[in-house]
Amino acid sequence: MSDLAQGAPAPDFTLPRDGGTTIQLSAHKGKTVVLYFYPKDDTSGCTAEAIDFTAKAQDFDAADAIVIGISPDSAARHDKFVRKYALTVALAADEDHAVCEAYGVWKEKSMYGKKYMGVERTTFLVAPDGTIARVWPKVKVEGHAQDVLDAAKALKP
Repeated sequence: MSDLAQGAPAPDFTLPRDGGTTIQLSAHKGKTVVLYFYPKDDTSGCTAEAIDFTAKAQDFDAADAIVIGISPDSAARHDKFVRKYALTVALAADEDHAVCEAYGVWKEKSMYGKKYMGVERTTFLVAPDGTIARVWPKVKVEGHAQDVLDAAKALKP
């Protein structure tokens, strides 16, 4: 599927999440939702990103925004990641990468000359009406959570 553009409806999903429950995008209609897709729990960039979003949790709450991290890791692995770093953001398990594919972030990657399929770090800001308000492709972690927070605050009525 092609990459989602600004103004497109955000594909709905229901996924298992940390804590043994599920999370559904459409259940948050009327709120701003930050969907950040990341490759793998407990790796340097992904850990820094999760910690940055957690550190700004109260600011996201004040902006009436919910933050959901999505990776192909299992919910059990998310539980360990959450405990290890005291994370407060919701982490959804997309083990069959169907949601990653729906959002166009499941891509061919290359490391040390080997090609493989994986998540391209990307963030989507979903407006309260359920449309994509902004997309950050190929995210660089440093300063990213603040940039997303500023955009989320701009959506608050």
